[in-house]
Amino acid sequence: MPYDPSAFPPFAVTVDLVVLTVRRHALCALVVRRGEPPYQGRWALPGGFVRADEDLAGAAARELVEETGLCVHDPGSPAPANGAHLEQLATYGDPKRDPRMRVVSVAHLALSPDLPAPRAGGDANSARWAPVESLLNQENGARDDEQAAPLAFDHARILADGVERARSKIEYSSLATAFCPPEFTVGELRRVYEAVWGVALDPRNFHRKVTGTPGFLVPSGGTTTRQGGRPAQLFRAGGATLLNPPMLRPEI
Repeated sequence: MPYDPSAFPPFAVTVDLVVLTVRRHALCALVVRRGEPPYQGRWALPGGFVRADEDLAGAAARELVEETGLCVHDPGSPAPANGAHLEQLATYGDPKRDPRMRVVSVAHLALSPDLPAPRAGGDANSARWAPVESLLNQENGARDDEQAAPLAFDHARILADGVERARSKIEYSSLATAFCPPEFTVGELRRVYEAVWGVALDPRNFHRKVTGTPGFLVPSGGTTTRQGGRPAQLFRAGGATLLNPPMLRPEI
């Protein structure tokens, strides 16, 4: 039998972005208010349909630029001022996840240092940074303001998966440095861990662990007083991408 495309039900592919940053010492995610149906007026993760002429990575990179102005940072090259870490997170294909038609979403996780106020694009009419805990608590029934409706589609699940990926991966990898500027202090890196994990860490133990893996942090040769107090040594991410031994999350 010849192949007949019309014999198969149509479906679409989208990319959704879990864009995380640290703002005011809290882990925050980018959400956009949908400007058109379905879920018009509800907050959602940024994203969109994959175009016919692009692959998944290209679609995710395009959406990242459109929604945040960030470009994908190649780990093998110096970090640009508007660079972000981007990696594929997971695929979501529940037949009922989108009321329009069968839509499969390939979610991506994007991380970047403290970001400015976001801009809305595409079908979004506004955008904001929101603390991750407040977004996840909304799904559990908390209603503390007028913006506290649950996220559209299955985006609460996607967000939770992205946050857990970030929380688990910084235990053993250099992912936490993606939240930092090109040069940072050990104290600034520690505050990233504290924001992502939601716990306070002992400064001396933390310093010993992140400087104990050869090549994990490399002195940049400078110091800074931007955190107040005495000048603190500046570092940059080194070639070692794994912490050995890993720094396990404290039990809460």
